[in-house]
Amino acid sequence: MTDIYQHILRPLLFQLDAESAHHLALSSLRIANNPIVSRALIGICGVSDPRLNVTIAGLEFPNPIGLAAGLDKEGVALAGLAALGFGAIEIGTVTAEAQMGNPRPRIFRLPADKALINRMGFPSAGANQLTNRLEQILPLANHLPTKVGINIGKTKSADIDHAADDYLRSFQMLKSFGDYFAINISSPNTPELRKLQEPERLQKLLNTIRGVGIKGRPLFVKIAPDLDDSQLNEVVDVIRRNGGDGIIATNTTFSREGIRSEINETGGLSGAPLKAKALHIVARLYQHTRGELPIIGVGGISSAQDVWQMMQAGASAVQIYTSFVYEGPLLVRRMLRELSQRLDQENITTIQSIVGQQNQAILLGEIAKS
Repeated sequence: MTDIYQHILRPLLFQLDAESAHHLALSSLRIANNPIVSRALIGICGVSDPRLNVTIAGLEFPNPIGLAAGLDKEGVALAGLAALGFGAIEIGTVTAEAQMGNPRPRIFRLPADKALINRMGFPSAGANQLTNRLEQILPLANHLPTKVGINIGKTKSADIDHAADDYLRSFQMLKSFGDYFAINISSPNTPELRKLQEPERLQKLLNTIRGVGIKGRPLFVKIAPDLDDSQLNEVVDVIRRNGGDGIIATNTTFSREGIRSEINETGGLSGAPLKAKALHIVARLYQHTRGELPIIGVGGISSAQDVWQMMQAGASAVQIYTSFVYEGPLLVRRMLRELSQRLDQENITTIQSIVGQQNQAILLGEIAKS
């Protein structure tokens, strides 16, 4: 089936513009919202190996490979995506108010680089609409072990000085539906959003959200890959002091370093060119937190070896997106099988035991490259 995707389905999808292909693929997965279909699909795609279980901020995931926010913004194909083997599905980014996002075209493929550029701008039907959908969809996915995260961002029209109140509205509507929550303060496509990474603004945001009462549901902060070491340390300190449970590192980047494609489009770059930068950020974060604050690594992950290396750098789990677009629906199954095989080869009883194992070596290797 991998060959079918690579040689038949992907070429057909890539004849469409990126956003139309995206919606078509999601629509095809909606059939698996039927429990009979999703059970059949997980029989094909699922890999059950308790050694791959990871526990993050008290929440147990069936495996360390999650789907990053952005692919299923409205939760329309939740059960279908979960049946493909993901340990977690992160819905969103959702905003308090419905908004259209930026004008199309706003997603661009860079096949030579296995990368994407997007400037979506948080298109969202709004938190209230997502609440209504999750009430219908979540019961259809109860038989699947996948955890559901909800990624929340700022409504574009909300003033940056009142952003905390805007996030609060979303949390008040959605707080009962996620196994965990993520605060998106790092997309490059919403004006001024990254100002929320500044210590005082982030502290206010975390304190406001924690006041909603999401006890037992971890709260993660998604940061940019373009922060320097001093900014990273500030962000980590604020998160630790103000009730954050972990960090998602990283979002897309402004940088175009290392790409071969000739393209002059604004927006955030994701995919293979982001791998080294994301790995470096994860290693730095782990070094600064001494492993006390869980990290979910995101950026350029397309193989079991990438997962292994990211976890050795200090990530407790990972998320993918762009590689899923390029490699197809069986990517997660392939990665999980290869991870199980590696655990066999190295006689390791749980994958969580490798977290941070090679942090210093990886960090020094990245420094040497820079």
